[in-house]
Amino acid sequence: MLKRILKNEKGLTLIELLAVVVILGIIAAIAVPSIGGIIDNSKKDAHVANAQQMVNSAKIALTGDSSLHPAVGADIFIPLAYLEGNGYLETVKDPDGSDYAKGANATSSSKTDKTSYVKVTNNGGKFTYSVALYGSSRNIPETAEKDLKRSLVVKN
Repeated sequence: MLKRILKNEKGLTLIELLAVVVILGIIAAIAVPSIGGIIDNSKKDAHVANAQQMVNSAKIALTGDSSLHPAVGADIFIPLAYLEGNGYLETVKDPDGSDYAKGANATSSSKTDKTSYVKVTNNGGKFTYSVALYGSSRNIPETAEKDLKRSLVVKN
């Protein structure tokens, strides 16, 4: 009776256990890079969303303050610091964990390199908007509002 109980033991052999570990390793090798790509794309999408929010807040600023309107055929550059400092936009968080280059809290008729801004152009009473967003890890170079997309986000 005791012999039959000992022979009837059920469990995993070392080979079966090794096969399970190898299969889990293969699954992990496939999943980890995929998850990394998903996280990276999410951060790029967040940068694009932040740039779109900047454009929307610049539109509100122009609607509320006609002194910001550029002359016909001219541009005005509205830095991120101006939009945040004057209450048109809540503080924008860089998804990479740092701060965006915000620039001065004043509008300008010329752009400052490596400063996040919205460029407003007056085309005979119709305004067009472009945006540039500079973080410590990634940037969106000056891009028209309608052309904003994930593929434009570049690493520094």
